[in-house]
Amino acid sequence: MSLTARVSPSPHPLVQALRAEWTKLRTVAGPFWLLAGVVALTVAVGAVAAGAAQCQSATCGIDPAKVSFTGLYLGQAALAVAGVLAIGDEYSTGMITLSLTAVPRRLTWFFAKAAVLTGPVLIASALAVAGSALAGRLILPGRGFTPAHGYASLTAGTDRRAAVGAVVYLTLIALLALGVAAAVRDSAAAIGLVLGLLYLFPILASLVSDATLARRLQQIGPLSAGLDVQATTGMKSLPLTPWQGLGVVALWTVGALLLGALVLKFRDA
Repeated sequence: MSLTARVSPSPHPLVQALRAEWTKLRTVAGPFWLLAGVVALTVAVGAVAAGAAQCQSATCGIDPAKVSFTGLYLGQAALAVAGVLAIGDEYSTGMITLSLTAVPRRLTWFFAKAAVLTGPVLIASALAVAGSALAGRLILPGRGFTPAHGYASLTAGTDRRAAVGAVVYLTLIALLALGVAAAVRDSAAAIGLVLGLLYLFPILASLVSDATLARRLQQIGPLSAGLDVQATTGMKSLPLTPWQGLGVVALWTVGALLLGALVLKFRDA
């Protein structure tokens, strides 16, 4: 009587790559401390901004959601650093050679890294936004943001859209940074490029005297366009609608990821 050995099929290369990247991520403390810092920084800055805000009339012109989410301006920078280091550390430590030896299909490895990065970043972003929204709801009513001054609710549908959009925005920024890092292959240079891309357009828009050019810069800059998604008042005056602005960030992110993938595929590691 012959016995036939039962051989289990090998996992799909993408599954193997996902497992490997998740193992690397969860066994290194740095990324999780960085993401925890993102949450703490975003919520703390939002709480300080809410405590400093003051609305005494229905025409005070202050958007309560934007006040609550003030910390996003700094939180996104920390997430950009996390996105860069996710792949920049591979090059700085020489691990990239081992990673691509274990997963010869470079694009499979790259998009597995992007997928594994997305999960923790999405969770950190959700916690940061939820904490900021909670701080705003607790603090802002005492600063004049009440029905008597034109703000019927801090949990209206527009506020939920602002919160969800902010989470998506932060996640897109981290992935944009990952794509830039894959293309540049140097952490310091990639961080400088990403931060420049984020903050340069708003600075230029504030400096130019031509209103049409300033509006165009606001429409194409990932920060100025993307953070329009958090607006809950004065939306008719925005350069883009909230979801259009988030779409601009998505296009920047897709472009960065495609560029990083092409450089990784056709250039020696």
